[in-house]
Amino acid sequence: MNKLNPIGVFDSGYGGLTILAELQQKLPEYDFLYLGDNARAPYGPRSFDVVYEFTLEAVEYLFNQGCELVVLACNTASAKALRTIQQKDLPQLFPSKRVLGVIRPSTEAIGDLSVTNHVGILATEGTVKSESYVIEIGKFSPNTIVSQHACPIWVPLIENNKHFTEAGKMLIREDVEKLLQKDQQIDTIILACTHYPILKEYIQSIVPENVQIVAQGAIIAEKLHDYLERHPEIEQKCSKTGNTRYLTTENETVFSQNASLFLNQEIIAEHIKLN
Repeated sequence: MNKLNPIGVFDSGYGGLTILAELQQKLPEYDFLYLGDNARAPYGPRSFDVVYEFTLEAVEYLFNQGCELVVLACNTASAKALRTIQQKDLPQLFPSKRVLGVIRPSTEAIGDLSVTNHVGILATEGTVKSESYVIEIGKFSPNTIVSQHACPIWVPLIENNKHFTEAGKMLIREDVEKLLQKDQQIDTIILACTHYPILKEYIQSIVPENVQIVAQGAIIAEKLHDYLERHPEIEQKCSKTGNTRYLTTENETVFSQNASLFLNQEIIAEHIKLN
């Protein structure tokens, strides 16, 4: 695939696969190159500088593999690194290439989803501390009241396949209840980490009936489709043979096994190094 120009999809681990699946469904003719930095996951507790450094390394790697466009399918990377990469690095190093994130598309859509204008955010520590969702929702839906809650244990639970144990479900329920206690008028909760859609059905089953749980994948896929239509100078460079290649900075066998569970299909990954 090195001779092709796939759309790059980057995440700190497995969570971005939930975004990739929606992209593949919406844009089946395009080629994709997925990179999971599993060796250095999770990104959530890491500093802004470290997340920026790691994300830039991944973006540069994907560009060197032929990607003209990279989607940061990671809320933490989108919150802590995207703006700097877009404003500082791309103009100097890769002026013809583009990097997109997952936060802006989600926040653009939220105003149309909530009836009460009271929205909850479940995310990693890094995303919550960045205030990215509060800031962006304020731009697009200034009358919406946003409450946030960090769920630092959720990613390890999911990646270790402990999320549906009795102990795991208890921890998840406790976090959801803490969010709802902050504002009883919340009627829409955004799963603001790409791992969290794995939990969507369970979370929906434990919240009040009037509360809807929103995963980002379908929103991101629709927004990327629109972006490509509006930017033919990028779209025309993207190759279209319907292939996807998977890369990981961790053990490729372990990644392949876990990724296969996320995507419900057999995955064969390759190991790479970023530093």
